[in-house]
Amino acid sequence: MIRIAVDAMSGDYGSSVAVEAAVCSLSRHDDIALRLVGDSAELKQQIEKQRARRGAPDVFDRLEIVHAGEVVDMCESPARALRQKKDSSMRIAVNLVHKGEAQACVSAGNTGALMATARFVLKTLSGIDRPAIISPIPSRQGHTLMLDLGASAESTPEQLFQFAVMGAVLAKAVHGVEQPRVGLLNIGAEEIKGNQQIKDAGRLIAASGLNYIGFVEGDDIYIGDVDVVVCDGFVGNVALKTSEGLGKLIAQFLREEFARNWLTKTSAVLAMPVLRAFRGRVDPRQYNGATLVGLQGTVVKSHGDADATAFASAIGVARLEVEQSVPQRIRQQLALNLGE
Repeated sequence: MIRIAVDAMSGDYGSSVAVEAAVCSLSRHDDIALRLVGDSAELKQQIEKQRARRGAPDVFDRLEIVHAGEVVDMCESPARALRQKKDSSMRIAVNLVHKGEAQACVSAGNTGALMATARFVLKTLSGIDRPAIISPIPSRQGHTLMLDLGASAESTPEQLFQFAVMGAVLAKAVHGVEQPRVGLLNIGAEEIKGNQQIKDAGRLIAASGLNYIGFVEGDDIYIGDVDVVVCDGFVGNVALKTSEGLGKLIAQFLREEFARNWLTKTSAVLAMPVLRAFRGRVDPRQYNGATLVGLQGTVVKSHGDADATAFASAIGVARLEVEQSVPQRIRQQLALNLGE
């Protein structure tokens, strides 16, 4: 049985979404047990609501409450959360992984606080300087894995190399890509392009055993022949937020155009099957669940405004990574690439 700790007080919607997502995940996967961390009275109330809606007592048998007296606010500084919120649902959920009472942690809370807490409690793997945030992004071929998405604003060439190793391991272990194609995000594909940091990182990755395809540009994230895109957290976070904004803009434009007059409204009805298929391919809920890779344990970050469907996707990511022993495989791959 895979045991996952869920920071049930996290995110924009708190326990109602977390508990619904937990019950949904338990119904979907019979090999997991969940430990909901948060205010016990509130969580019991939410569980009873789900029990009244769904029944299925065998599902609730795999659900446990762990009380936490504090919550890390979404705008709270990582330093304050780490030093002053030791009884928070986030801290206790990560502690459960550290103590071996859970094999993974899922939180929709403050990203900076989660990264700081996980790094302090779990520590990084040997050979990893800094953890990175990795997540799939919709692309022509299904999705592209991209890291770092904001854990570190600046990265050395050696750290970018470490990100490449971690991304390749995750692509193979969790997403089934046998020989992941790794690209380094740059302002051009030519070898002469980019700053010294990027050029040095390219040489390090090229000298490794990874399937390195060279520099890639921004459009390659979505339409290129690449499985893993590597960049520092500053660039990665800007690219991610730009993508999210573009997606919302396209959706808004479509709604406006289809609502323009009676003819476009009729067209919308006729186009509904295509629109539903399009929405399914780019639905961010199915890609929810960014992994904090490089830690001695599995920690998955759900989007703060995730609904129950999206939060359940993040729990599913945690389950897969535990099943595939991702931290251990990263450690092994690093040792192989570094000749240890």
